Amino acid sequence: MGKIRDKVRNLSVRKTILLYLIISLFISFLLSALVARTASIVQNHIWWKYTDEDAYFAAVELENKGYMIEIPRPESWEMSRIDHGTSEACDFLQTYSVLIFSVVGSCVSVFLFYRNKLKKPIEELEMASQRIADNDLDFRITYENRDEMGHLCHEFDRMRGQLEENNRKLWHMIEDERMLRSAIAHDIRSPLSVLKGYQEMLLDYFPDGTIDREKAVEMLQEGMKQIRRMDVFIDSMQKMNSLEHRTLKAEQISPTQLEKDIQRELDILGKVKRIHLSVCKTDQIFWGDQEVILEVLENLLSNAIRYSREEIDIKVSLTSELLTLSVQDDGNGFSEDAEKVTSAFHQKNIKDSLTHTGMGMYLARLYCEKHGGKMLLENEKSGGAIVTAVFHRIA
Repeated sequence: MGKIRDKVRNLSVRKTILLYLIISLFISFLLSALVARTASIVQNHIWWKYTDEDAYFAAVELENKGYMIEIPRPESWEMSRIDHGTSEACDFLQTYSVLIFSVVGSCVSVFLFYRNKLKKPIEELEMASQRIADNDLDFRITYENRDEMGHLCHEFDRMRGQLEENNRKLWHMIEDERMLRSAIAHDIRSPLSVLKGYQEMLLDYFPDGTIDREKAVEMLQEGMKQIRRMDVFIDSMQKMNSLEHRTLKAEQISPTQLEKDIQRELDILGKVKRIHLSVCKTDQIFWGDQEVILEVLENLLSNAIRYSREEIDIKVSLTSELLTLSVQDDGNGFSEDAEKVTSAFHQKNIKDSLTHTGMGMYLARLYCEKHGGKMLLENEKSGGAIVTAVFHRIA
């Protein structure tokens, strides 16, 4: 019984209303036949009171000669007022009972169809629309029937979830922009303040010889460091701006070609530390933006070189749908959570601010997300950090 009830509940809207109408018409015809039969019996009972019994039984004797015997209908003036009204009512019921019960049954079936099939999902959708209009997305639509209304509610709930995700991304973007503006103001103000101080000291003391030539040159060299620091900062800002408008270019990436490209990167960056490269051997081809993938590797490798002691391990695995780069160092590992480490302008050591803007891990994370993947950070049990960049196929 439960299976039948579930099957009926999950029928399509068209099949459900057809089922309701068929059942209502069937019941209407049965009731109308019963009412018409009852009215006929009542009517015959009334007419019998005004029938000549001798003539009737004489007619019955002729039945075998092919006659159909019926109780004759008396004239209206022969019957009492009550019997006449009752006889007319029986005539009406015999004539129009089918129509009356069909109309009433159809109305009842439509009412039941709306109550059982449409009322709940419509109320759910109205509630959802009102809460979305009030900017409240913390709810779920609970109607789960597998019919057209269930599909509509499911799609509406999916839209709500997407709106919630978009709002979360928007707030995250606003927060990132706020932090970015603060960081930009700080990173620009610091070198400018240093340069301003050096310039003021030179203007005040160099003309009268208070500062010797060697000290002046030292101050100018320190000023150049601050200028180089601003150059690095501006380059990072240009990368961020280009990332927003950058379109990924899908190209075939084979393990052999990727290994050669990574090895070229290592020849440039890997002269200070021992770096071990391991690339999976497979015939599968991955479709992705190789330039973006190598930029992520460069950022991760630069970060590993800065914090490792002696060795770095790079592992690359590739399938037709997924490409994974894993960079492991033998340093102290991460002492902060992944969200903070991959945030903009994150610097573990204040001395890094002279040569690093703290944007490497942040840009690497954004590149991974733009490529449909993500970046994972963890600490190795034996010591050191492991950063894994995951890229999804884009073609």
